[in-house]
Amino acid sequence: MKMHLFVISVLLVLGFPFIMTEVVESFNTCSDFFLNGQPPVIPGILGNSVSQDNNRYKLICQKYKGAYRFATVYDTTSKIPVFSAYKYTGKKSFKRPDVNWMIEPELEPRVAEMTVLTRVNQAINEDYSGNCKVNRGHLFPNSHAADEDTAESTFTLTNAVPQMISFNSGSWSDMEEETKKIINNCKNENKILAHVLTGAIPGNSTLDKKVNIPSFMWMAFCCYNSTEKKWVSQAYWAPNVEENKKVKIVYESVQKLQDFFNQNEMENVQLFTNNCN
Repeated sequence: MKMHLFVISVLLVLGFPFIMTEVVESFNTCSDFFLNGQPPVIPGILGNSVSQDNNRYKLICQKYKGAYRFATVYDTTSKIPVFSAYKYTGKKSFKRPDVNWMIEPELEPRVAEMTVLTRVNQAINEDYSGNCKVNRGHLFPNSHAADEDTAESTFTLTNAVPQMISFNSGSWSDMEEETKKIINNCKNENKILAHVLTGAIPGNSTLDKKVNIPSFMWMAFCCYNSTEKKWVSQAYWAPNVEENKKVKIVYESVQKLQDFFNQNEMENVQLFTNNCN
Protein backbone atom coordinates (compact mmCIF):
# COMPACT_ATOMS: atom_id res chain seq x y z
CA MET A 1 0.00 0.00 0.00
CA LYS A 2 2.83 2.40 0.86
CA MET A 3 4.51 1.80 -2.51
CA HIS A 4 1.20 2.28 -4.34
CA LEU A 5 0.76 5.62 -2.61
CA PHE A 6 4.31 6.55 -3.56
CA VAL A 7 3.63 5.85 -7.24
CA ILE A 8 0.55 8.08 -7.04
CA SER A 9 2.58 10.81 -5.33
CA VAL A 10 5.15 10.66 -8.15
CA LEU A 11 2.36 11.03 -10.69
CA LEU A 12 1.02 14.04 -8.87
CA VAL A 13 4.43 15.67 -8.71
CA LEU A 14 4.88 15.12 -12.44
CA GLY A 15 1.45 16.59 -13.12
CA PHE A 16 -0.27 13.46 -14.48
CA PRO A 17 -3.95 13.07 -13.54
CA PHE A 18 -4.72 9.47 -12.63
CA ILE A 19 -7.77 7.23 -12.35
CA MET A 20 -8.14 4.78 -9.46
CA THR A 21 -8.62 1.62 -11.51
CA GLU A 22 -7.95 -1.97 -10.60
CA VAL A 23 -5.62 -4.09 -12.68
CA VAL A 24 -7.05 -7.52 -11.92
CA GLU A 25 -6.13 -11.16 -12.36
CA SER A 26 -9.62 -12.05 -13.59
CA PHE A 27 -12.62 -10.21 -14.98
CA ASN A 28 -14.73 -11.97 -12.36
CA THR A 29 -14.24 -8.75 -10.39
CA CYS A 30 -16.32 -6.75 -12.90
CA SER A 31 -18.06 -9.45 -14.95
CA ASP A 32 -21.31 -7.46 -15.07
CA PHE A 33 -20.05 -5.54 -18.10
CA PHE A 34 -20.10 -8.73 -20.20
CA LEU A 35 -23.11 -10.56 -21.56
CA ASN A 36 -24.04 -13.34 -19.11
CA GLY A 37 -20.88 -12.45 -17.19
CA GLN A 38 -18.74 -14.03 -19.92
CA PRO A 39 -15.93 -11.93 -21.47
CA PRO A 40 -14.93 -12.56 -25.09
CA VAL A 41 -12.63 -15.41 -26.00
CA ILE A 42 -9.64 -14.09 -27.95
CA PRO A 43 -6.98 -16.82 -28.30
CA GLY A 44 -3.59 -15.67 -27.07
CA ILE A 45 -5.12 -12.62 -25.39
CA LEU A 46 -8.14 -13.51 -23.26
CA GLY A 47 -9.77 -16.79 -22.24
CA ASN A 48 -11.81 -18.01 -19.28
CA SER A 49 -11.93 -14.41 -17.99
CA VAL A 50 -8.13 -14.25 -17.53
CA SER A 51 -5.24 -12.86 -19.55
CA GLN A 52 -3.43 -15.38 -21.75
CA ASP A 53 -0.22 -13.35 -21.48
CA ASN A 54 -0.19 -11.41 -18.24
CA ASN A 55 3.13 -9.74 -19.08
CA ARG A 56 1.54 -8.02 -22.06
CA TYR A 57 -2.25 -7.98 -21.77
CA LYS A 58 -3.58 -6.37 -18.61
CA LEU A 59 -7.17 -6.65 -17.42
CA ILE A 60 -8.57 -3.42 -16.01
CA CYS A 61 -11.78 -2.96 -14.07
CA GLN A 62 -12.19 0.75 -14.69
CA LYS A 63 -13.14 2.24 -11.33
CA TYR A 64 -13.97 5.92 -10.93
CA LYS A 65 -15.41 7.81 -7.97
CA GLY A 66 -15.90 4.59 -6.03
CA ALA A 67 -17.78 2.60 -8.69
CA TYR A 68 -16.89 0.27 -11.55
CA ARG A 69 -17.75 1.99 -14.86
CA PHE A 70 -16.49 -0.39 -17.58
CA ALA A 71 -13.80 -2.98 -18.34
CA THR A 72 -10.74 -2.92 -20.61
CA VAL A 73 -8.09 -5.28 -21.92
CA TYR A 74 -4.94 -3.20 -22.39
CA ASP A 75 -1.93 -4.13 -24.54
CA THR A 76 1.20 -2.76 -22.86
CA THR A 77 3.33 -3.55 -25.93
CA SER A 78 1.20 -1.67 -28.46
CA LYS A 79 0.15 0.80 -25.73
CA ILE A 80 -3.46 0.77 -26.86
CA PRO A 81 -6.51 -1.11 -25.56
CA VAL A 82 -7.58 -4.34 -27.24
CA PHE A 83 -11.18 -3.52 -26.38
CA SER A 84 -13.40 -1.88 -23.78
CA ALA A 85 -16.67 -3.44 -22.59
CA TYR A 86 -19.60 -1.54 -21.14
CA LYS A 87 -23.32 -1.63 -20.52
CA TYR A 88 -25.48 0.83 -22.38
CA THR A 89 -28.46 1.75 -20.21
CA GLY A 90 -29.61 4.97 -21.86
CA LYS A 91 -28.20 8.45 -21.51
CA LYS A 92 -29.23 11.28 -19.22
CA SER A 93 -28.98 14.88 -20.35
CA PHE A 94 -25.49 16.29 -19.77
CA LYS A 95 -22.77 17.99 -21.77
CA ARG A 96 -19.49 16.41 -22.84
CA PRO A 97 -17.28 16.50 -19.72
CA ASP A 98 -14.44 18.99 -19.64
CA VAL A 99 -11.83 16.87 -17.87
CA ASN A 100 -8.16 16.09 -18.37
CA TRP A 101 -7.18 12.75 -19.86
CA MET A 102 -6.02 10.35 -17.15
CA ILE A 103 -3.44 7.56 -16.95
CA GLU A 104 -3.33 4.36 -14.89
CA PRO A 105 -0.77 4.18 -12.07
CA GLU A 106 -1.32 0.44 -11.58
CA LEU A 107 -0.03 -0.33 -15.08
CA GLU A 108 3.46 0.90 -14.25
CA PRO A 109 6.10 -1.15 -12.46
CA ARG A 110 6.55 -0.35 -8.80
CA VAL A 111 9.54 1.93 -8.41
CA ALA A 112 12.16 2.22 -5.73
CA GLU A 113 11.92 5.19 -3.41
CA MET A 114 13.01 8.49 -4.99
CA THR A 115 13.06 6.94 -8.47
CA VAL A 116 11.25 8.74 -11.30
CA LEU A 117 8.30 6.85 -12.74
CA THR A 118 9.24 5.56 -16.20
CA ARG A 119 5.74 5.35 -17.74
CA VAL A 120 6.86 2.40 -19.87
CA ASN A 121 3.57 0.53 -20.24
CA GLN A 122 1.08 3.10 -21.48
CA ALA A 123 0.48 6.11 -23.67
CA ILE A 124 0.56 9.57 -22.13
CA ASN A 125 -0.77 12.92 -23.34
CA GLU A 126 2.63 14.02 -24.64
CA ASP A 127 2.54 11.18 -27.18
CA TYR A 128 -0.35 12.94 -28.91
CA SER A 129 1.04 16.47 -28.67
CA GLY A 130 1.68 18.28 -31.92
CA ASN A 131 0.08 15.65 -34.13
CA CYS A 132 -2.41 17.15 -36.58
CA LYS A 133 -3.71 13.88 -38.08
CA VAL A 134 -4.76 11.78 -35.08
CA ASN A 135 -6.40 12.44 -31.76
CA ARG A 136 -7.50 10.41 -28.75
CA GLY A 137 -10.31 8.21 -29.99
CA HIS A 138 -12.57 6.78 -27.29
CA LEU A 139 -13.45 3.10 -27.39
CA PHE A 140 -16.21 3.46 -24.78
CA PRO A 141 -17.59 6.77 -26.10
CA ASN A 142 -18.56 9.32 -23.48
CA SER A 143 -21.73 9.89 -25.51
CA HIS A 144 -22.86 6.35 -24.58
CA ALA A 145 -22.39 6.91 -20.83
CA ALA A 146 -25.47 6.87 -18.64
CA ASP A 147 -24.38 9.73 -16.36
CA GLU A 148 -21.75 12.42 -16.05
CA ASP A 149 -19.47 10.49 -13.69
CA THR A 150 -19.35 7.53 -16.08
CA ALA A 151 -18.73 9.90 -19.00
CA GLU A 152 -15.78 11.39 -17.11
CA SER A 153 -14.38 7.91 -16.46
CA THR A 154 -14.04 7.29 -20.21
CA PHE A 155 -11.32 9.95 -20.41
CA THR A 156 -8.52 7.55 -19.58
CA LEU A 157 -5.82 6.82 -22.14
CA THR A 158 -6.36 3.09 -21.58
CA ASN A 159 -9.73 3.68 -23.26
CA ALA A 160 -8.28 5.57 -26.24
CA VAL A 161 -6.36 4.88 -29.43
CA PRO A 162 -4.73 7.16 -32.01
CA GLN A 163 -7.66 7.72 -34.36
CA MET A 164 -7.61 9.75 -37.56
CA ILE A 165 -9.33 13.03 -36.70
CA SER A 166 -11.56 13.13 -39.78
CA PHE A 167 -12.57 9.48 -39.20
CA ASN A 168 -13.20 10.05 -35.49
CA SER A 169 -15.46 13.06 -36.08
CA GLY A 170 -16.89 11.68 -39.32
CA SER A 171 -18.20 8.20 -40.07
CA TRP A 172 -17.22 6.70 -36.70
CA SER A 173 -19.06 9.42 -34.77
CA ASP A 174 -22.12 8.98 -36.98
CA MET A 175 -22.03 5.22 -36.34
CA GLU A 176 -21.91 5.75 -32.57
CA GLU A 177 -24.97 7.99 -32.73
CA GLU A 178 -26.85 5.61 -35.02
CA THR A 179 -26.04 2.68 -32.74
CA LYS A 180 -27.33 4.62 -29.75
CA LYS A 181 -30.69 5.11 -31.47
CA ILE A 182 -30.93 1.37 -32.18
CA ILE A 183 -30.05 0.15 -28.70
CA ASN A 184 -32.36 2.69 -27.08
CA ASN A 185 -35.09 0.33 -28.30
CA CYS A 186 -33.46 -2.66 -26.61
CA LYS A 187 -35.60 -2.90 -23.51
CA ASN A 188 -35.68 -5.80 -21.09
CA GLU A 189 -38.45 -5.47 -18.52
CA ASN A 190 -38.88 -1.82 -19.58
CA LYS A 191 -35.22 -1.01 -18.90
CA ILE A 192 -32.72 -0.18 -21.62
CA LEU A 193 -29.83 -2.63 -21.54
CA ALA A 194 -27.27 -3.61 -24.15
CA HIS A 195 -23.80 -5.07 -23.76
CA VAL A 196 -21.30 -3.34 -26.02
CA LEU A 197 -17.71 -4.11 -27.01
CA THR A 198 -15.50 -1.66 -28.87
CA GLY A 199 -11.95 -2.43 -29.93
CA ALA A 200 -9.05 -1.81 -32.28
CA ILE A 201 -6.84 -3.95 -34.49
CA PRO A 202 -3.18 -2.87 -34.30
CA GLY A 203 -1.61 -1.43 -37.44
CA ASN A 204 1.92 -1.14 -38.82
CA SER A 205 2.72 2.43 -37.79
CA THR A 206 3.20 4.18 -34.49
CA LEU A 207 2.59 7.53 -32.87
CA ASP A 208 5.68 9.17 -31.38
CA LYS A 209 7.61 5.93 -32.16
CA LYS A 210 5.72 4.35 -29.28
CA VAL A 211 1.92 4.09 -29.52
CA ASN A 212 0.44 1.81 -32.17
CA ILE A 213 -1.93 3.44 -34.66
CA PRO A 214 -4.75 0.92 -35.28
CA SER A 215 -5.50 -0.25 -38.80
CA PHE A 216 -9.17 -0.89 -38.00
CA MET A 217 -11.68 -0.09 -35.30
CA TRP A 218 -14.73 -2.19 -34.49
CA MET A 219 -17.86 -2.24 -32.34
CA ALA A 220 -20.45 -4.93 -31.54
CA PHE A 221 -23.48 -5.02 -29.30
CA CYS A 222 -25.94 -7.59 -28.05
CA CYS A 223 -29.21 -7.14 -26.19
CA TYR A 224 -32.48 -8.91 -25.46
CA ASN A 225 -35.69 -7.20 -26.47
CA SER A 226 -38.34 -8.56 -24.11
CA THR A 227 -41.15 -6.83 -26.02
CA GLU A 228 -40.29 -8.60 -29.25
CA LYS A 229 -38.91 -11.60 -27.35
CA LYS A 230 -35.75 -11.88 -29.37
CA TRP A 231 -32.02 -11.27 -29.18
CA VAL A 232 -30.65 -8.38 -31.20
CA SER A 233 -27.02 -7.95 -32.26
CA GLN A 234 -25.05 -5.95 -34.78
CA ALA A 235 -21.41 -5.27 -35.56
CA TYR A 236 -19.46 -2.50 -37.27
CA TRP A 237 -15.87 -2.08 -38.38
CA ALA A 238 -13.98 0.40 -40.55
CA PRO A 239 -10.38 1.29 -41.50
CA ASN A 240 -8.73 3.98 -39.39
CA VAL A 241 -7.94 6.30 -42.30
CA GLU A 242 -8.44 9.95 -43.17
CA GLU A 243 -11.80 10.80 -44.72
CA ASN A 244 -12.29 13.50 -47.35
CA LYS A 245 -16.04 13.02 -47.04
CA LYS A 246 -18.30 11.13 -44.68
CA VAL A 247 -18.75 7.45 -45.42
CA LYS A 248 -21.59 5.46 -43.91
CA ILE A 249 -20.42 2.45 -41.90
CA VAL A 250 -22.87 -0.35 -42.70
CA TYR A 251 -23.79 -2.77 -39.93
CA GLU A 252 -23.10 -6.47 -40.26
CA SER A 253 -23.66 -9.55 -38.12
CA VAL A 254 -21.40 -10.38 -35.20
CA GLN A 255 -20.39 -13.55 -37.04
CA LYS A 256 -19.18 -11.54 -40.04
CA LEU A 257 -17.05 -9.40 -37.72
CA GLN A 258 -15.53 -12.56 -36.26
CA ASP A 259 -14.87 -13.80 -39.80
CA PHE A 260 -13.11 -10.48 -40.45
CA PHE A 261 -10.94 -11.10 -37.37
CA ASN A 262 -9.96 -14.48 -38.85
CA GLN A 263 -8.61 -12.65 -41.88
CA ASN A 264 -6.55 -10.34 -39.65
CA GLU A 265 -4.63 -12.84 -37.53
CA MET A 266 -7.25 -12.95 -34.75
CA GLU A 267 -8.57 -16.47 -35.25
CA ASN A 268 -11.43 -18.19 -33.42
CA VAL A 269 -12.63 -15.09 -31.60
CA GLN A 270 -15.99 -15.36 -29.83
CA LEU A 271 -17.29 -11.96 -28.75
CA PHE A 272 -20.54 -13.02 -27.10
CA THR A 273 -22.14 -16.22 -25.90
CA ASN A 274 -24.15 -18.09 -28.55
CA ASN A 275 -27.37 -16.13 -28.12
CA CYS A 276 -25.90 -13.29 -30.17
CA ASN A 277 -24.04 -15.23 -32.81
